[in-house]
Amino acid sequence: MAVSANHASCWVHKDLTVTTKQIQALLTAARASGGKHECQVQMTGIEREYWMGIEIGRLGGDGFRGTVTAGDESNQKGGKMGAGYVNLRIQSKRQQRKVGREEEGSSSNRPELAAFVLALRGTLVTKLMLYLCDNQALLKAVKKMGR
Repeated sequence: MAVSANHASCWVHKDLTVTTKQIQALLTAARASGGKHECQVQMTGIEREYWMGIEIGRLGGDGFRGTVTAGDESNQKGGKMGAGYVNLRIQSKRQQRKVGREEEGSSSNRPELAAFVLALRGTLVTKLMLYLCDNQALLKAVKKMGR
């Protein structure tokens, strides 16, 4: 879904029937103010349909029997970088940290790696862990460690 001040666009499967009530709910959610980095997964109703349609849902991540954790970086104005993670099954299990100094400049790689380290340090892994991220540099670094 993409939203601007005057227009919203949402692509759905051709066989899906979308009601006016669902469209209004999507518009209300898209226009809500607040922190963009809030992650509150709800696996019921239309929210479940959303999560099952994204990559992790289509790959079966919802049925993963181990720990499911997601991390991301935050790159704000003035070079302020942050990192954080959330356990998607125990959402009270989360951490955020400031990363680096503003004078060093900003990059998404350092905070993405920091989010992964925070997740590893903050999660007691007694079974398999699925870590969700969107950073190619992190994926390459983890792949090198596995060799």
